[in-house]
Amino acid sequence: MVNRIVVGAHYGLRDWLLQRISAIVMAVYSVAILLCLLPRLPLTFDEWHAWFAHPVVKIGTLLFMFSLLLHAWVGVRDIFMDYVKPFGLRLGLQVLVILVLVVYALWAIALLWSV
Repeated sequence: MVNRIVVGAHYGLRDWLLQRISAIVMAVYSVAILLCLLPRLPLTFDEWHAWFAHPVVKIGTLLFMFSLLLHAWVGVRDIFMDYVKPFGLRLGLQVLVILVLVVYALWAIALLWSV
């Protein structure tokens, strides 16, 4: 029996799927936003505000933001695991990125639900 030591960013199918699904969600949202907004341009502030006040737009935007943050996390984590070799530095960078992404998520929620 061969003992295989796994090092680096070898999370396999789960992370590959997460990257692809989050990219699809972001692409669908982007196309939908363009198709909905292009015919209405230019928009005034009140029109933007009314548009983003709709619950479907809020939920779609929030789903886009969470997809973006997950996509970013998987990519940055894999880069750190592949290229930052000292464990302490890698752990510190990963914790810093997690904190920043959580702050961004809370900020997105606050912005969307303040409309």
